Amino acid sequence: MADDLSNRGPQDRARVNLGEQHEIAYWTKKFGVSEEQLRKAVQKAGVSAEAVEKALKH
Repeated sequence: MADDLSNRGPQDRARVNLGEQHEIAYWTKKFGVSEEQLRKAVQKAGVSAEAVEKALKH
């Protein structure tokens, strides 16, 4: 099934998906960080949104 690009939120709010630009935009806005900061946090903490949020706060 193709992505619904009118839906700007992530498909699974528990995971950060860096493969879709609209999801990157969602997470960078939600966490108030740049794309580079988000990518580094995902690399460090994995794709769990909770873990990424904790990594960004430290």
